[in-house]
Amino acid sequence: MKAWQYKLWLKFNDLMHRLLHGPDPVAAFPIGQESPRICLSTTLGDIHLELNGRQAPITVTNFLAYVDAGFYDGTLFPRVIPGFMIQGGGITTELRRKKTLRAPIRNEANNGLCNMRGKIAMARSSLIHSAQAQFFINLLGNSSLDYKPNDFGYAVFGQVIGDGMKIVDEIARVATGAENMPLQQVIILSARRL
Repeated sequence: MKAWQYKLWLKFNDLMHRLLHGPDPVAAFPIGQESPRICLSTTLGDIHLELNGRQAPITVTNFLAYVDAGFYDGTLFPRVIPGFMIQGGGITTELRRKKTLRAPIRNEANNGLCNMRGKIAMARSSLIHSAQAQFFINLLGNSSLDYKPNDFGYAVFGQVIGDGMKIVDEIARVATGAENMPLQQVIILSARRL
């Protein structure tokens, strides 16, 4: 796709997103509260996250709304790809997709944050502005997922802190079957603010 075609395609995507979902929510974090922290308690241990509300305000506001609603409690990490990422945030232990609570959000992948090891980003479909609840944690530097002028990428909105990567790496070592689904369920028991 030529540069002018890609720009036209992006404008079309933006217009469709606004028509279908309305204007972006106003998302601003007071000074001193731009980096909320979250604990994902899993069956393999706790993963602590620090979110970046300054550079990804729409994404962080959306993620916190799901956390505060208890949406992630009792969901799985249903997709684990060693050397790439672990994905969670929307599949129940009965292997059913949860009904999301909010409209898809604007993709903030052009916020300057990169898909490096330990960074958390929003999962989405092939549509640029389609992220809702599912997220992934990068196991390595995945620069192919970063924003580029001809490839919008995936929005990074925080990072794993403390000893959390030990748990992430343990999840990455779980044996998987079809479609990268872990053979042993790894469950998010709760997601809460610290």
